[in-house]
Amino acid sequence: MPLTAYIAPIVMLCLSNVFMTFAWYGHLKFDHKPLWILVIASWGIAFFEYWLAVPANRIGIQVYSPAELKTMQEVITLLVFAGFSVLYLGEKLTVNHLVGFAFIALGAFFIFKGPLGG
Repeated sequence: MPLTAYIAPIVMLCLSNVFMTFAWYGHLKFDHKPLWILVIASWGIAFFEYWLAVPANRIGIQVYSPAELKTMQEVITLLVFAGFSVLYLGEKLTVNHLVGFAFIALGAFFIFKGPLGG
């Protein structure tokens, strides 16, 4: 299997998550705008997310299981959101966040590890 099938889904899911994070949370800095405008703008941003996420999964299914693709997407989402919340929203990451993310990463480890036991 070409290396592209392994790498392209990860890169595309990272980019798609940047779009989706802005679509879902970017509007929080624009609380003075009417909600209907924010919803339409968010929907427009999410359109580009789909143009990356759907092909990422189509390419990724060649080498990853659906559970692995979903797990990858969730871990990427957390990483993108953590960076977004610090850099764009000005939030602080706490130890609680890091512990929670560590538990999710532990779950991801078991998804990629394969069956346990017999």
